[in-house]
Amino acid sequence: MLKNEYLPFASEIKEVIKHTATEYTFRMAYSGTVKPGQFFEVSLPKYGEAPISISGSGPDYVDLTIRRVGRVTREVFENYVGDKLFLRGPYGNGFDLEQYKGKDIVVIAGGTGVSPVRGVIDYFARHPQERKSLTAIVGFKTPDDILFREDIKAWQQTAKVILTVDCAPDDTACQIGLVTKYIPELKFAEVEKAVAVVVGPPAMMRFSVQGLLKLGLPEDHIWISQERKMCCGLGKCGHCKIGKTYVCLDGPVFNYRDGKSLLD
Repeated sequence: MLKNEYLPFASEIKEVIKHTATEYTFRMAYSGTVKPGQFFEVSLPKYGEAPISISGSGPDYVDLTIRRVGRVTREVFENYVGDKLFLRGPYGNGFDLEQYKGKDIVVIAGGTGVSPVRGVIDYFARHPQERKSLTAIVGFKTPDDILFREDIKAWQQTAKVILTVDCAPDDTACQIGLVTKYIPELKFAEVEKAVAVVVGPPAMMRFSVQGLLKLGLPEDHIWISQERKMCCGLGKCGHCKIGKTYVCLDGPVFNYRDGKSLLD
């Protein structure tokens, strides 16, 4: 029997976690295999749909962290526990955790870019025996913009976490400066074997990758995520196409060796 890949399914909202005034995590009922970095198309009848990155998962749920910025997401924010949203997916290739096991791992993320890498940090923070070291450098504009505060506290128990925001001089809970400021301070026993994940605004990713390359990380040991407007999720509509690459199919996660040439 053929399956209609465009047909969404109804998913119940199990929990709503408020991070900021405009960013909530919707914990949706879902059973299936997902990877950090993949995405779902989230829709509501009469309002349309929007691609949302997976920010976490469990045996019977998937976390979707959503920013209220448009028609669809504004309407999503009117829905709460017990209500239902429509999902299609998961789409994309995501981050393959197997490629990072047994190595020094650096995750650099800015703003909402922390959402797709949350699963990577969380896994290796909870399984320190499966890596050598874990450093997470996460940056936000202001203290009011910080996402996943409780997760960050938990990660700090087993990993080195550098939280950077524009904050008051007497605030000891954070450090001032861009995430790139802390890249030259990174230390590795064998830099040529270390791996890195970089997700965030384009300028942040560009300068972060440059900093990592200066340290000696090989290009193919760095992974990035391309942010695009992915409409169909199936490589049919062409909205996310760059050259011959369909970001919804070939990405959104790319090894930097391949992703560096994806220019509009």
